[in-house]
Amino acid sequence: MPEHLLFLTGTLAEPGLRRVLGELQAPAFSWEVRQLGIKVAALMTGEHILRRLDDIGPADRVILPGRCRGDLETLSARYGVPFERGPEELMDLPEWLGQAGRPVDLSAYRIRIFAEIVDAPRLTLEELGARAAAYRADGADVIDLGCLPGVPFPHLADAVRYLKDAGFRVSVDSLQDDDLLTGGRAGADYLLSLTEQTLWIADEVAATPVLIPVDGDLEGLYRAWASLRAKGKDPLLDPVLDPIHFGFTTSLLRYHAVRQRCPDARMMMGTGNLTELTEADTAGINALLLGIASELDIDHLLTTQVSPHCRSVVRELDLGRRIMYRAARDRMLPKQIDPGLTGLHERKPHPYDLAAIQAAAAQVKDRNWRIQVSAEGIHVYNRDGLHSAADPYELYPKLGVEQDGGHAFYLGLELGRAEIALNLGKRYTQDQPLRWGCALPAPAQDLEHYAAPASTKRRGKA
Repeated sequence: MPEHLLFLTGTLAEPGLRRVLGELQAPAFSWEVRQLGIKVAALMTGEHILRRLDDIGPADRVILPGRCRGDLETLSARYGVPFERGPEELMDLPEWLGQAGRPVDLSAYRIRIFAEIVDAPRLTLEELGARAAAYRADGADVIDLGCLPGVPFPHLADAVRYLKDAGFRVSVDSLQDDDLLTGGRAGADYLLSLTEQTLWIADEVAATPVLIPVDGDLEGLYRAWASLRAKGKDPLLDPVLDPIHFGFTTSLLRYHAVRQRCPDARMMMGTGNLTELTEADTAGINALLLGIASELDIDHLLTTQVSPHCRSVVRELDLGRRIMYRAARDRMLPKQIDPGLTGLHERKPHPYDLAAIQAAAAQVKDRNWRIQVSAEGIHVYNRDGLHSAADPYELYPKLGVEQDGGHAFYLGLELGRAEIALNLGKRYTQDQPLRWGCALPAPAQDLEHYAAPASTKRRGKA
């Protein structure tokens, strides 16, 4: 008979726990979930379990939440079967059970991404189409044509029609009335941005207007929203995110205030004032903004990719919106769902410690070099011995490849990867590229694109 496991949990975690267990691939056990009438599973105590758990049924083991407090020996003695704490994080449960879960389903999301072409007036129709296609491949839902102050855009109407004919949703982004009218009449889906003073434009075109406040005046924004709603339109509200030290915190409070005042309004947040104007890796910034958007039910994000350090923001937003949707749906933290937003570091970079590597090295009987990384350093070994160092230059004299250029090239490449992995805390696997999350397009991370030529991809001398 297969082992039967009883999982105890709280009301908030129960749906996610059932989903994770249900997605296990052919588990070697049967299972049951029982929630004990407490909201937060981590607050469960031994005394609470003794009061609420009348019986354990046919369970062979009882699994408690990882953060649950209580004397496991007392519980085991009381019910006659082992009580164990599971992992602290729900998404670690398949690994803790020694099972393989199905890949997390990230197909669902709510947030719509607007990717702005900030220099649209200077691009030809073909160039606009190529840029739009690249943004769509990265996950953008709407292509935003950014108009530049004082720069003529004589082909704006043609640009809107060109992109619409190619199957894109299009928005026009300008504070000039003529640009908004031209874009709207050409068939743009959205107009960014209208104010209380320019609401008349919404009467002239069918495009969805995006409303912004004038100088932070939320009362004017509310009046504009109510006016358009009374006419049967459903505009987006964008309280405007300001840069750090230029009103950032205050602008966040505006978003919260608008959601409190207008609970059923559709909202937009522009992320560029934070990502473009903060010299920091954008994946973490976007994860935080997506968390805010998820909590405030902001379902439209406008982003830009102007600065070179912002080159992957559309991909980051695309993955992040899926992670946040899954986390919110399952009432769980946005952890261990997908590693794509952790490009620099990894949660478990070193699967083997030095002792395990030493044991593996002792079993090697050939001259092929193996390379592994642990928290203690880089380790290179074959049948002749194990060498460890933090600096690949210290290892080179011990490898005996001075007369073999191809082999030296291969080992140099691998040791360079290993050093990066050691310094950044990344997972290193010999003959495979380092993973950088969604900082790189998915095809570029395919192993086939990084495979070493057959003439150099060797571990040791024949």
